Amino acid sequence: MSFGFFGIQFGWGLQMANMSPIYKYLGARDDQIPLLWLAAPLTGLIVQPIIGAMSDRTWGPLGRRRPYFLTGAILSSLALCLMPNSGTLWMAAGLLWVLDASINISMEPFRAFVADNLKEEQRATGFTMQSFFIGAGAVIAGLLPWLLRHGFNVSSDTTAAQAIPPNVKIAFYAGAITFLGAVLWTVTTSKEYPPENLAEFRRTQSERRGSAHLVHEIPDALLQMPRTMKWLALVQFFTWLGLFCMWLHFSNAVPVVFGTSDTQSPLFKSGAEWAGVCYAAKDFVTFVAAFGLMACAAKFDRRKIHAACLTLGALGLLSIGFIHGEAQKSLLLIALGLGGIAWASILSMPYAMLAGALPPQRMGVYMGIFNFFIVLPEIIAALTFGPAVKNFLGGNLVYAVMVGGIFMLIAAVITLFVPYTQVAPARLQRIAEEEGMLPTATSPESPVVSE
Repeated sequence: MSFGFFGIQFGWGLQMANMSPIYKYLGARDDQIPLLWLAAPLTGLIVQPIIGAMSDRTWGPLGRRRPYFLTGAILSSLALCLMPNSGTLWMAAGLLWVLDASINISMEPFRAFVADNLKEEQRATGFTMQSFFIGAGAVIAGLLPWLLRHGFNVSSDTTAAQAIPPNVKIAFYAGAITFLGAVLWTVTTSKEYPPENLAEFRRTQSERRGSAHLVHEIPDALLQMPRTMKWLALVQFFTWLGLFCMWLHFSNAVPVVFGTSDTQSPLFKSGAEWAGVCYAAKDFVTFVAAFGLMACAAKFDRRKIHAACLTLGALGLLSIGFIHGEAQKSLLLIALGLGGIAWASILSMPYAMLAGALPPQRMGVYMGIFNFFIVLPEIIAALTFGPAVKNFLGGNLVYAVMVGGIFMLIAAVITLFVPYTQVAPARLQRIAEEEGMLPTATSPESPVVSE
């Protein structure tokens, strides 16, 4: 079920590590970079809840969620092929909108897919397995331009006619193939369970066709948001403010740590490539940490696990301000490695805590709405961080990354106040028993338990 996330994160990983340098290669100023990143949060804000609501009321030959995986993968692969051939800044920015919208079409239903098919006590493992594949895909994606240059002698030189280095181009082409292939594997090898009363579902489905239902469904779900989700929304808000500080500025902050901000300097290119290696280190740690989180989630309070992981990530971002010069570049690997522990938890623990508090018939739309509290801070960051860095941080991108650590510490504290609700739906338990995954339950349905 989770293998498709390997491909999705391959696409995200290439984007996160390379888009800020690509924008600079095409002539963008540092204070323009946040606005050029607006595509990611705005497309997520629009696309994810709509796709979630649509997939909640979809059932066909490919099931409920899988048609969206496949459509998004095809569109994302096309955008990944076109992106490194951008000749102008506006073309790269436009393609980022297409790429982000397409990735969101694939990604949003994957969260609901796991929640649909697994019972409550299995969901932490399911979401952590997604973290495992996300880490694996991102490790390779982050390293790829560096490996192509140093392992396969692919040039990283740029010219007036070719602003984007050849090693970056080839990495994006490889990402397109990987994205589509991984999602196809999930689509063809996994299955979905039909609604318990398929005839009733299809009758409701026919009554709720068209955009009018979506216009009503999303606001109504917002008004009825569970209490657990409200607290987790605050956690996500500050977490993603911190993450966006890192994604916006880390790739361009590493050359500053090395001692330059001149894009024509060999030291800048070396710093940008090393940032990709650091992202790969972060994602390798995510890959490994996923195993530890699977074990911990079964024994310890998920809120305390998540708070501890966020704290480590915050310390990693704050430590970047104390690293100076190319000679200390290995310390950047450790700093972002701590971020990898936080990232493994961010990708799994909030969703594991959330899924048990959501009504199964609205799983998709609520997973999409949960994304609001990821993209709203990103939009705020995109609109305000550029002027803030320029006017309050003296243009120092290292300080901008450190601010992300402060936001992440705030999120860690709020996590400790999240009420935790656990629900085990009878239908999912019965399916697991029929598939031979569980012994027969003594009780048809577990009660709601709130801590």
